[in-house]
Formats: sequence, C-alpha cells, structure tokens
Amino acid sequence: MNHPPSSPLCSPLPGAGPDTTHYALPALAASAGVDIAALPYTARILLENTAHLAATGQADPALVAAVARWGADGSPTSDLPFRPSRVVLQDFSGVPVVLDLAALRTAAARRGLPAQRVSPVIPAHLVVDHTVRVDAAGTRDALRINTDLEYARNGERYTMLRWAEQAFPELRVVPPGKGIIHQINLERLSEVVRVTPGSDGRPLARPDTVLGTDSHTPMVGGVGVFGWGVGGIEATSVLLGEPVLMAPPRVVGVRLTGRPRPGTGATDLVLTITQLLRAHGVVGAIVEFTGEGVSGLSVPDRATVANMAPDYGATTAFFPVDEETLRFLRATGRSAEQVALVERYCRAQRLFHTGSDAAAVQYAEELVVDLSAAEPCVAGPSRPDQRLPLSAVPESLRAVKRPTDRARTPGAEQGAPGPSDGAVVIAALTSCTNTSHPGSMITAGLIARRAVELGLTVPSWVKTSLAPGSRTVPTYLDRAGVLEPLEQLGFGVVAFGCTTCHGMSGPLTAQAARAVTEEGITGVAVLSGNRNFEGRVHPQVRAAYLASPGLVVAYALAGTVDRDLTREPVAVAPDGRGVYLRDLWPDPAEVASVVQAASGPELFETVYADLFRGDGRWQALEAPTGELYDWPEDSGYILEPPYIDPQDTGLPADGVVGARVLAVLGDSVSTDHISPVGAIAPDGEAGRYLAGHGVPEAEFNSFGARRGNHHVMLRGTFGNPRLRNALADGREGPWTRHHPTGELVSIHEAAERYRTAGTPAVVVAGREYGCGSARDWAAKGTALLGVRAVLAESFERIHRSNLVGMGVLPLRFPEGGSREGYGIDGSEEVDLGSLSALRPHGPVTVRLRHRDGSVTVFEAIAAVETAREVEYLRVGGVLPFIMGRLVRESAR
Repeated sequence: MNHPPSSPLCSPLPGAGPDTTHYALPALAASAGVDIAALPYTARILLENTAHLAATGQADPALVAAVARWGADGSPTSDLPFRPSRVVLQDFSGVPVVLDLAALRTAAARRGLPAQRVSPVIPAHLVVDHTVRVDAAGTRDALRINTDLEYARNGERYTMLRWAEQAFPELRVVPPGKGIIHQINLERLSEVVRVTPGSDGRPLARPDTVLGTDSHTPMVGGVGVFGWGVGGIEATSVLLGEPVLMAPPRVVGVRLTGRPRPGTGATDLVLTITQLLRAHGVVGAIVEFTGEGVSGLSVPDRATVANMAPDYGATTAFFPVDEETLRFLRATGRSAEQVALVERYCRAQRLFHTGSDAAAVQYAEELVVDLSAAEPCVAGPSRPDQRLPLSAVPESLRAVKRPTDRARTPGAEQGAPGPSDGAVVIAALTSCTNTSHPGSMITAGLIARRAVELGLTVPSWVKTSLAPGSRTVPTYLDRAGVLEPLEQLGFGVVAFGCTTCHGMSGPLTAQAARAVTEEGITGVAVLSGNRNFEGRVHPQVRAAYLASPGLVVAYALAGTVDRDLTREPVAVAPDGRGVYLRDLWPDPAEVASVVQAASGPELFETVYADLFRGDGRWQALEAPTGELYDWPEDSGYILEPPYIDPQDTGLPADGVVGARVLAVLGDSVSTDHISPVGAIAPDGEAGRYLAGHGVPEAEFNSFGARRGNHHVMLRGTFGNPRLRNALADGREGPWTRHHPTGELVSIHEAAERYRTAGTPAVVVAGREYGCGSARDWAAKGTALLGVRAVLAESFERIHRSNLVGMGVLPLRFPEGGSREGYGIDGSEEVDLGSLSALRPHGPVTVRLRHRDGSVTVFEAIAAVETAREVEYLRVGGVLPFIMGRLVRESAR
C-alpha cells in the first residue's frame, strides 16, 4: 500500500507491523544528546506531544530538542504547546461548554461565517453525573425517585444535549445513570495508548492524553494516562483547536517505599499524602510516583492517590505503566490486542516503569513517602488536607462550634436519645475517589454485614446513601453478599453520580434538620468523597469529614464523630455489649479473597456495552436538529450568554482608575465559596429572581443545574452561606459594604450599584485563592459582576487560568505582602497603573487611596503565565479571542 511521505520524526513501532508508526522517544532524546532515562515519565510524554506538533507544523521543530534536554538542562525556557488526544466533561461544567460552543456558532452565523467553523476538532465525552440529588434515601425505590426528579428538573438541559450530539460530530454524551466521569474514564474511556491515522495515512500510535472539566481528572494518572483538570473556558478553546500554552512545569518525584499496614487502605494513604504534599508545596507541579512501593499498590489504590492531585495542589499526578497496569486493563475487560499494544508501545518508548528505570530519572525535587507510616484517618472538618488520626476527631469538632451553638440533646428531657453536637446527619458512600476501589467498597460491605449480624442499627437522624461511580459496584457487592446488609443499614443505591460529594445531598432527615435549626446543634457529614470545604456538602452542616467507605459505615453506626473510635465502642449491641471498630473491621486477606471472587472482566464488558444508550426517559426526550441552537427566550435554564462579544474591549491599556473593593477575603477561599453548586435558597438573590419570574420554590433546583442562566449565576456569585468577607462586619454569607455610602448590602447589589455608576471593582484575598473545583462560573460570575482584577497572595492553578479566560487580571501581592501589611480594609479606591506593557510575571503598579487621604503604592505581580494569556486579557477573554480568530481566518 502506498502512503504519502511521513515525517522524519516518525518510524515503525517495533513488533506492530510495518504500517504502525510512532515517534521514537529514545531516538529523539539521543539526537539531542540526552539519555531518555533521565527524563521524568511525564516529560517523555510531553516530548512525544511536542514531536507530533512539530511533525504536523504546529510547533517549532527546535522545541523538540529543548524538551528532550529537560533532564539535562532543567525545564525548557519557552512556553510549551500541548494538545491532548481528547477531552472529558462532566455536565455541570460541560453544559456551559456546549452552550459556549452554541453561542459561538450563533455569533459566527450573525457575521455570515459558516456555522461548521465552530465545532470540536478532537473527541469529547460528556458524562451526565453531577445533576442528580439525593432527595430520597434509605428506601428500595430511592434510585427511581431520584432519577424521576432528575429528569423532571433537567429535561430542558438534557434536550439541549440531545441537540448537541447531532450538531457536533466529535461529541458523545454518556446519559444520566451510568456513573461518575472519572470512574468511567478509568474503567472504559482510557485506552492508555491510542492509534489514529497519521498525517501520512498510516496508523500512528501515541500516548492517550486527556484534559477534563473537573479538577479530579488526574485520577486516570493511576492507569498511566497523562491528563489534568481545566476550566470550561479553556476546554472550549482546546476543543476548537487552540493549544494549551503552559510554562514548563516542575516535576516532583515521590518515591514510595514500604507497604501499607493491615487495617489501612487507599483513603488513609491518599489523605496522608495530601497533607504531606500540601505542606511541602507542589502547587502547579506535576507529581510522579515511583519506587519499590508502587508495585504493592493496585491500580485502584493509585487512582485514589492520583484523584486528589488538586487537593494537594498539583497540576496532575502520574503513575507510569507497569505490570499492574496491564493486569488492571485485562481485569476491566480491555481486549487482549489493546493490552498487547500498551505493553509493546510503553516498553519501546521507555514509558514502562521498572525499578532500574525509575532510579535514573532526574526530578526537580524528590520526596520519599513510607507507605507503612499511614494509619486509619479522616480529613476535616473543612479541608481535604486536614488529616486527623481517629483519636483526634472529637477535639477537631471544638474548632467549628460557634459561640452561639448550643450543646443540647433534643429529647433528652423526655429520656429519648437524639442528636447532639457532633451528630452525623449525613453518612454518604459516594465519589469517584473511593467507589472506584473494589477493596474499599467490599470492606464497607463486610463491616455492614458484621454489624447486621450483631444487631446494630443506624440512628434515625443519620441520612445514609450509596451513590456508586459505576454500575459495576452494586453488581459485585451483590455477588459478594454484602449489598443487602448495606441496604439494611440504609446504604441502598440512591443514584449513579456524584451527589453528596459536591453538595447534591438533598434534605436532611426531619429529626436532624430540627436539631440543627431549632436546637442549635453542630451537625456533621462523613463521606467517602474528596472535598469538604465549608458550605459545600450541605448548608446545615458545620463540619464535614472525608473518610474511607468502611469508616463512613462505622461513623453512621456511631451516629456521632464525638467519639474516639480507637478506644470507645462504635455502638452497643442489643445484648448490652460494646462493639468496637476492631470487632467490625475485616481482615485484608478476606477482603482480597471476596474482591477476587466477586469481580471479573465480563462484569465490566456487560456494564459498559451500552454506555452511550440512555434509559427510556433519555430516549423519550425531544432531540432537536440543525446546525444552530434555537435559543429559548423565556428559559430559566438556558439563555444565550453575554460574554462572547463583551461590550468592553478587555483590560484598558492605560490602566484602571477608581476601582472599589467588592470583597476582602481570607485564605483558602474555594470556588465553592465563590460559586456554589448546591440548592438555591429562597431567601437569596437568585431565589428571589426565580420567584419573581414565576418559578415555584420546589423547582428552584441547584446553581449547578442552572449554569446556563447567567442571571441566576450572577446572583449566586459569592453566595456561599459560609463566606466571610471582612467588609461584612462578621456577618457570614453574600454580604459586603458599599462605598462610598457605607451601606451593608448583598454583593450582587453592590456590584450593580458600581456598574450603574461606571465604577470598576476588584477583589482582595489571601493565600490559595480559588482552591477546589474546576469551576468556570467562579470566574464567569466574577467577570459579570464587573470585577477587573483580583489581588491575592497566591492563586490555585485552575481558577487563575479561568480568571484570565474571562478577562479578569489576577495579581499577586509582592513577596511577603498582604492586605494586612498594606492596611487594606476595603474602603479604598484602587488604581492600577498602565497595562500597555503587561507581560507574564511582570510588575503592575497598585495605588491605594485610603479614606484618610493617604496613599499607598506598591508593585504587584501579574499572575499571568504566557504571552497568549496576555492576548486573552487584551480582548476580554478566551471566547472573544476565538471569535476574533474566526473572523480573521474567514477574511483571508
């Protein structure tokens, strides 16, 4: 067969036949005078990506040698372009991406451009997993009830997705009820090595790489897939052919030694690593796990560790392919041909992990973690890096009690037991982090079976739920004989989605809600999730603890966290005997035996055979057709967004004058604080807006579901009930002080007043601003409130990128500087000096005009990473930039 000439960088893949080609990494490194063994594994993947871009005319060929010399000369000095193989989206962030694509098409058509010019150029999978809420729990028909309500609330959004499937050929939608994006990505979508047609028409083998609109996308690093989370704005640009331009990342090596002790699991390990790496400082870094300890970790163990990369601050986490990876691929139903391709390719490319290979890698920094040091633990009460041994949990509760909280036990006067401070009001087996781990889930099931045998029950105030990340989970639990005892304790399947982990926990039990609101107790959630920021899990929960599935069941049985489970009984059996954690916890050998017997490749093959086919509800939805979306005029869910063609032209070159401070915030303000996803409160700005448009309170739904309505989202920005703004005089929630009037008003009202007066706004914050989820509406809402700049001590990676993507300038205080150090109280007028020479990490003059007439001037640092980001800021964001590019290309 004749083929067009191939790139000189391409060569046949050994053992794959003469037609299959690849970019031979050892040869590329050698041509640059470098031993491939010195490069971090992820740098090798970046080298391959750069070679492909150079071979296809999308990058300077000289950059290939610069990346190849990574290990010898340090990181490359110029920006790296990166194009992933594919993009994955979850629906809360994915629906806005689809709407942005539709809006760009509409804007292009208005200019007379072909609508098809706006279409994804790489494959995208959108998994509908974030919308379902736990309205019903503890009953056998909870799954049906919650699914019915999900469709009733979200039919309009889902109809739009049916349109998108036919409008964008590269987009495939995984309908509701199939599982959680990251578990589906791990168990089915990830190929590890992909073969696609090369520029010469021959099959080209390349590493599977992925970007996802969820910060926990690095979970697939557990199976050797390189990827990370981005905001929806960046995902839109990547889908439309824009490269990710990134400053060369620092690669930190974590060498694992030892083996986990009996009784500790993957959750205990990841919470330990999260605390260690957050304390060390890996923000913006790539973390690679190597060493002899890796061989003792299963892929589900590794995926659990990689999943929480954003929670220890890393861009991504990565475990290189090894024999265990191949075993996992076989066990989850991948074909023998695919597994053989993965092994052949990774061995040829020196991407296959062995002890001798790993020892030669040169990292920017290297840490050693002894796996045997991990112990049973939880994280809380409000951050994933707050690791606590079980003995310290009761004391941690004291830190979250407000002075007004009353330590009462409702019903005590009548002699009836009831919830008191520390009562577990939510116990949820949920989240991709842990329900993807068969050993962890079987452990929870065996604990439940033992508890039922001993006659234990869960107290009536505890809302229990099981929301697996895959339909494989209840099948293997049932095969193991532990699904029924879980159901007897109330842990029946309520949904196949994220649920409680991101705030879709539904109402508390009536007993718990009364205890919180009327008696003032401090209610607590315990969940097998990955996020527990303030106000995220439930507005009536003051503290939330992340725990392994087994500990979730144990704390549900206890009914409280105000108990040291290492010394005190979990519960009392009907015969009066105290039942301790050691009485319930299964032996690791038993867990391994049960997992082996209950699972198998055929289970995964069966479950995933109809991944893209929805149930009868999905099939019954209207499926609109046509290239252009027909925007409804009176929708409460989907409106044409206003930021494709912003009225202003981006950051003014001559600077910003007379800006007012909209909020003064502290450290670790999460994207949950900035843009909540949970239920819309009737007494908030968004609730009043919906009521004013005739929407009954029962149909308010959540902020996450209404992300297609900018009017709702704008009013919910900074709407977290736990937000603490120094301008609000100690009042928690969406409040600020308007200047110069001095009135205490909602943040939305203050922003509207500033907008009417033509006054720009700024936000001032502390360290780790924007930590948490990859939530583009945290930036979109900020921009639509009229905020031109955010001045913080430091930013989390994704939110910083999202701010730039919306045309908002992120500024860092100079080293050692803070709002306290400069005396910022929020009453100042803020000027930003000339921005005509704005450059990555360059100085920006900040002039503070204080109330007393004094002036403070200092040089902030532009938290801008690349020259392309400066271009985005100049025109008002990524989407206007893309629109401008389309117009220019059409004019040629």
